[in-house]
Amino acid sequence: MDANVIVNDENQEKISIVLGVIGADVHAVGNKILNYVFTKAGFNVVNLGVMASQQEFVEAAVEADAKAIVVSSLYGHGEIDCKGLREKCDEAGLAGIKLYAGGNLVVGKQDFTQVEKTFKDMGFDRVYPPGSDPQINVGHMREDFGLMI
Repeated sequence: MDANVIVNDENQEKISIVLGVIGADVHAVGNKILNYVFTKAGFNVVNLGVMASQQEFVEAAVEADAKAIVVSSLYGHGEIDCKGLREKCDEAGLAGIKLYAGGNLVVGKQDFTQVEKTFKDMGFDRVYPPGSDPQINVGHMREDFGLMI
């Protein structure tokens, strides 16, 4: 799908998503690329930047009435940083919010099938390996929100 296609028509409010790099991770390039792609795809992106805590993701999602949280991690500690995020969302009244995670989420080379299972077991809806094309994520988001065009 083309990221230049607008998800919503001008009479429809844009879907808000919260994007950020979780934990002590300072890798900003991927975050900026994702911000650009999601914005061009027609989403209202609330970008927390780098070194964002779970609480910052949750608070931003509540404030923006976000439909999704997109967590990026490159330094390999995403599994640790993301544990409990689904529960924090539920406690804050965000039950059902879509959770997406991508990047280098674990330390060392691990089979991605197991990484994906680990994150899905933690309540994430979709999980992406390092180097994934952001257009795949856009397509999944459109599908998840019934915005296929």
